[in-house]
Amino acid sequence: MTGREQDAELRILPGDWLGMLGGGQLGRMFCQAAQRMGYRVAVLDPDPDSPAGALADRHIATDYEDEAGLAALAGQCAAITTEFENVPAATLRRLAERRPVRPGAGAVAIAQDRAVEKAFLVRTGIPVAPHAAVSTADALADVPDALFPGILKRARLGYDGKGQVRVASRAQAQQAWHDLGGVDCVLEALQPLAFEVSVVLARDAGGRLAAWPPLRNEHREGILAVTVADALADQPALAQEAARLASRIAQGLEYVGVLCVEFFVLDDGRLLVNEIAPRPHNSGHCTLDGSICSQFEQQVRVLAGMPLGDTTSRCSAIMLNILGDAWFTGDGDETREPAWEQVLAIPGACLHLYGKRSVRRGRKMGHVNVVGATPEQAHQRMAQVADALRIAFTS
Repeated sequence: MTGREQDAELRILPGDWLGMLGGGQLGRMFCQAAQRMGYRVAVLDPDPDSPAGALADRHIATDYEDEAGLAALAGQCAAITTEFENVPAATLRRLAERRPVRPGAGAVAIAQDRAVEKAFLVRTGIPVAPHAAVSTADALADVPDALFPGILKRARLGYDGKGQVRVASRAQAQQAWHDLGGVDCVLEALQPLAFEVSVVLARDAGGRLAAWPPLRNEHREGILAVTVADALADQPALAQEAARLASRIAQGLEYVGVLCVEFFVLDDGRLLVNEIAPRPHNSGHCTLDGSICSQFEQQVRVLAGMPLGDTTSRCSAIMLNILGDAWFTGDGDETREPAWEQVLAIPGACLHLYGKRSVRRGRKMGHVNVVGATPEQAHQRMAQVADALRIAFTS
């Protein structure tokens, strides 16, 4: 039996240990799902106060490249996953020499670099916005005029709208490249955007796929604000095409784990892939209360080699992100606790806070899922939640 066949046959039973690289809120929700299913979790993260570390059965508080820490994680756990894409790919490769790592280093490395990711998508026949890789200021002199106006994005380490600048001209792009640190970037032409959707799916080691219905997303200042689950029910052709493209990406990556594919929907109805995230995704949080199997339970199932869960929607669901801004009373530094009692008095409201000890504007502190028997009921309830938290809601 080959190593790949052995990995496909892996079965880790409840009671055993699962490993998580990363201690943020995604790792925290993985811990909650795994522990509910009877697994024990070891988290490796350098922050002694990390949200996931606070819940894990063991917290290895060390750097992602620390050999002793990685040895301890591999020695404890039957298989290992990650909660964010910027864990060094070399770390995943080292761990994979001792334990199954899902997703694998190859797939994660592609998602870590926008230029590499774009090249992979083009090779795979996936539609993307016109773009050019930019490694020097001089390279901007040769990019096509059709890429302006555009967005210059850092190739690595960008998230939540950080590390990207809108540029209307070549001169602006050259200045933006310097402002971004003179690092490798990707210049993308702006598109006539109607709205944004994402597809969250899972692929197991045997190549089987399970996807949730496409999600419609609203971003504010580059940060996801609102997600409406199963929002393309009245656009079945668009939903089917988004699911087809996402599945093709997962197969092309030989991906094992939970994956999110973010799409632009253009004014003419065409889909363009914006980016891929090799992990559970903020937009998938609504599956915690709106689906039979959540994205985090699915992550546990794939890692443990268990059957994929049922992604059927149980009800209509909407997710509202709660940023640190909800604690601030005005433009100054004065804070107060949000009106949680008002939120929890609203039928269908499900509060998820991430256990972060310090509050900052723009920091993701939690989210609220609202469920309802119909989309209209979920929308009405979410409007009440947003009003209680003083967060704008129009979706």
